Amino acid sequence: MLYQLLSLSQLATVVLGHPNVSPDVSTARVVSRDGRCGIGFGTTCENDECCSSAGYGLTWCGVGYDYCSAPACQIDFGPRCDANVRPKGPATERVARPHIGNIPYGEAIYHCERYGDIALTFDDGPYTYTEDLLNILQDYNAKATFFVTGNNLGKGAINDPRYAWGGLIKRMVASGHQVASHTWSHQRLTELSRTQLRNQMFFNEAALADLLGYFPTYMRPPYSASNDETDRWLGELGYHVTYFNLDTEGYLHDEPDQIQKCKDIWDDAVEKRDPKTTKWLQIEHDTVYQSVYNLTEYALKSLFRNGFRSVTVGECLGDPRENWYRRV
Repeated sequence: MLYQLLSLSQLATVVLGHPNVSPDVSTARVVSRDGRCGIGFGTTCENDECCSSAGYGLTWCGVGYDYCSAPACQIDFGPRCDANVRPKGPATERVARPHIGNIPYGEAIYHCERYGDIALTFDDGPYTYTEDLLNILQDYNAKATFFVTGNNLGKGAINDPRYAWGGLIKRMVASGHQVASHTWSHQRLTELSRTQLRNQMFFNEAALADLLGYFPTYMRPPYSASNDETDRWLGELGYHVTYFNLDTEGYLHDEPDQIQKCKDIWDDAVEKRDPKTTKWLQIEHDTVYQSVYNLTEYALKSLFRNGFRSVTVGECLGDPRENWYRRV
């Protein structure tokens, strides 16, 4: 079996070595008898079912993409939501997580340290467009950081051999890019219990370690949503909490007649700027068509034309490569 399906009671105690973790509230909910589920009904689905997205009160138990895909599936009410299914891979819960190097752990990082650096970052993949994005970066001998999500948008687990995702992640590393975590299923961390947040990180670690033999020390919270408490939990797990100071907003303008707005944002930040006094940590998404096929090449031409360096997040922070990952 490729996945280990966790029951509601197992979800409450999945964090190995932490028997005092409080059970999630979902363990106390009533199982639905009429197929209705979710926050509007207060009932959960059977252990082999998911609870569809909380839209218009029309939330039902079921299986398949419409019910189970993350992050829409209601994880507190659907045991089989993609977010709740642990991938194949080594357990990482007991891996030592010393805070090495000079980059802060469990604190927000917004900008590069070295002038002249631009760190391009891509969230939410790997996805349908990621292979072409890697080809574009290769054509320009450019480096980027990929904040990888383990199982979102119904794409299947990144280490499921039925899909191409694992090969793309291995190619990222082989090409000199940095692989970082964007959680397992792109849940909003500030709405999760401590157990759920840890599972979001542990599940992604397991899948990445299954592919690479190690997992990242860098992560980015989905929706840029974190607070002092979730930052502290991430710090306990040995993560650098990475944000950005240049958002070119591709996700807001994913149409041919809109992408110029993203280029204008880029131009304001980069064109005719002095690399001696300018540095950027940029965010885009390899799930957004126009970002990949239109904006990326435009940005790379501008970046190099203006004398900037294309680097990974770790490089722009001055963090040695050996600090970017933890071996299992």
